[in-house]
Amino acid sequence: MDLALSSPLFPSSATRGVNKIKPYGSMLIATQKVSTQKFFPCLAAVATQTAQTVEVEVESKKHELLRAIQDTQRGLVTTDDQRSSIEEALVSVEGYNKGAPLDLVKLDGTWRLQYTSASDVLILLEAAARLPFFQVGQIFQKFECKDQSSGGVIRNVVRWSVPPLLEEQEGATLLVSAKFSVVSVRNIYLQFEEINVQNIKISEELQALIAPAILPRSFLSLQILQYLRNFKAQIPVRDPGRQSVGGLYYLSYLDANMLLGRAVGGGGVFVFTKAQALN
Repeated sequence: MDLALSSPLFPSSATRGVNKIKPYGSMLIATQKVSTQKFFPCLAAVATQTAQTVEVEVESKKHELLRAIQDTQRGLVTTDDQRSSIEEALVSVEGYNKGAPLDLVKLDGTWRLQYTSASDVLILLEAAARLPFFQVGQIFQKFECKDQSSGGVIRNVVRWSVPPLLEEQEGATLLVSAKFSVVSVRNIYLQFEEINVQNIKISEELQALIAPAILPRSFLSLQILQYLRNFKAQIPVRDPGRQSVGGLYYLSYLDANMLLGRAVGGGGVFVFTKAQALN
């Protein structure tokens, strides 16, 4: 301990002499403080640089994946080489999120489908490609789980149309609703509940056919138009002998703008990017 005494017994000159003497323990503590101050900023700088490097690597891998799928028409048109490259790019991105717990706050929101190999979705895309009177617009997955801890609701949203009866691309909406629960670190189990057809948007041609502009619109024609606009069909999803149809879904990667998933059991892979909230 450093002593600084000034009294009749210890004159100021003696005090200066004592102050010049630094005990070994005090010097050691001071040295340790300096070393610690230098050491921890170095650690923080290294950690920051490492995090930045990983972030750059992840973004690069994500862009490679998006480039690999960009000419596939959401998975409808792919060659063997393309599928191989896409799988390789998928695995590269998935490696950065492997084993991390699922963040439901980050999962919450609307995700737009960019690519899939799932047969049930490809059937819709193939039908739209083959049938001139059928169109499939954007496909979304909407998760509602922001305030939940172990699950939530998922809605598969498909925009579709039958021109010229309905508006182009988004003349109607197919909505498949399910509840999901988190069953492991990255797996969720889906229990499908019902299928809805809603948001019918009649084309101008059909409106003119039902109620021509040059004629007075009758009560019946107005009722028909109103019925079509408000039309909503609900089909419960049930499997005889079971509570509901379900499936296991592995969310292999998740960040603020990309979601990757795999339907367990060979049901296909999915690549989503974050989209604006649906009305």
